[in-house]
Amino acid sequence: MLPPATSCWIITDGKAGDEGQCLGVAEALGLAPDVRRVAPRAPWSWLAPWGPVDPREAPGREGGPLAGALPDIAIASGRRAVPALKALKRASGGRTFTVFLKDPRTGTGAADFIWVPEHDRLRGPNVLATLTSPHRVTPERLAAARAAPPAALAALPRPRVALLLGGDSRHHVFTGEDILRLTGQIGALAQTGAGLMATASRRSPPALVEGVRSILRGKGGFFWDGTGDNPYMAMLALADAIVVTADSANMVGEACATGRPVLVFEPSWRHQKGSDRLRRQIIALKEAGAVRFFQGRLESYAYPALDSTPVIASAIEAAYLRRRSTPA
Repeated sequence: MLPPATSCWIITDGKAGDEGQCLGVAEALGLAPDVRRVAPRAPWSWLAPWGPVDPREAPGREGGPLAGALPDIAIASGRRAVPALKALKRASGGRTFTVFLKDPRTGTGAADFIWVPEHDRLRGPNVLATLTSPHRVTPERLAAARAAPPAALAALPRPRVALLLGGDSRHHVFTGEDILRLTGQIGALAQTGAGLMATASRRSPPALVEGVRSILRGKGGFFWDGTGDNPYMAMLALADAIVVTADSANMVGEACATGRPVLVFEPSWRHQKGSDRLRRQIIALKEAGAVRFFQGRLESYAYPALDSTPVIASAIEAAYLRRRSTPA
């Protein structure tokens, strides 16, 4: 157990995926984190993660994102947060225990503890690698969402299928052919009478969004338009199966935390570099029995829900307590 009143900061540049991972770890540690968002100016933003912190964002700078009493633990993610995390460590005289989620690109000295997905190559005595990413999808949150679902989702016929739509990324691109293939497969699924509920990301191509929205309008499905409370957790909780695009490792991992069949649609690769590494994650999840590739039909199978967040939190807690017990 962490000592009572252990203080914690989360440091990111505000990207939802990075911040969500940090929040999931902090909550699993039983902490109430203070979220700090950095926005370094040029040229410091250009130099991240290797360069120095933007002086305007230096720890202790009044009015800056790292102002105030420095925390016991700092959890960061995203390349723009690396200089801030390292500066925080120096400013605390080494007292703040620093955690970085994902490969910082600057080596194992970037933080006291580093988590990376198994498909990344970074390894070291302070590095933990797991099959899935940390997140906020817990059994308790799923149970609560299942107990009090939005009426529009509860009214859908079973089997209910959650459609988690991503979009173009550093490694993936949704070509016109990909969009036609995916909407065709979703259309075939809709013809079976399944209750479809979809959410898209800000990266989702407009043609994909409109194509899926049109299918769901014709079949009485649900498409979240961004208004009102986000039904994402309820969609995961109510789903009998989940279709997710492979461009988002976070969404794939969150889907696997449900224990429901996860059917992955793989869009085109932008380039070969990085594709083997990311494809290994999907293959590893397939070998674990959690995912299969989406072919426009449901598949029924069972596997133990995969959730690496408690494992990551436990390892951080142990490392932090070891550091506290080591004489200076």
